[in-house]
Amino acid sequence: MDKIKLRSIKVYAYHGCLIEEGKIGSDYTVDISVKADLKKPSKTDQLSDTVDYVLLNNIVKQEMAIRANLLEEVCQRIVTRVMNESDMVQKVKVSVSKINPPIGGDVSRVSVIMSKKR
Repeated sequence: MDKIKLRSIKVYAYHGCLIEEGKIGSDYTVDISVKADLKKPSKTDQLSDTVDYVLLNNIVKQEMAIRANLLEEVCQRIVTRVMNESDMVQKVKVSVSKINPPIGGDVSRVSVIMSKKR
């Protein structure tokens, strides 16, 4: 199985359980990796024969724009949409990271990682 990755998609969003997080927002990064059979597109050179990474990026941006208390919620929505919107994807792995989370310590980021396969 072949793989397509989008790394460190930068997003500003308003996720979190604290009221301030919903008002101020913070920086996030999202990594997404999909497994699919890429033999056909490697021969045809046609976008319609592959997993469109513009679609993947758009899914991430759209789901990150919908506020949630937990990163688990956002991550699951991204995973679900990728599987629903691209039949070629056999497996998806998503990591959503909050940069400098307000957790009372020197932590550069906190991440939630989820995956799903057909």
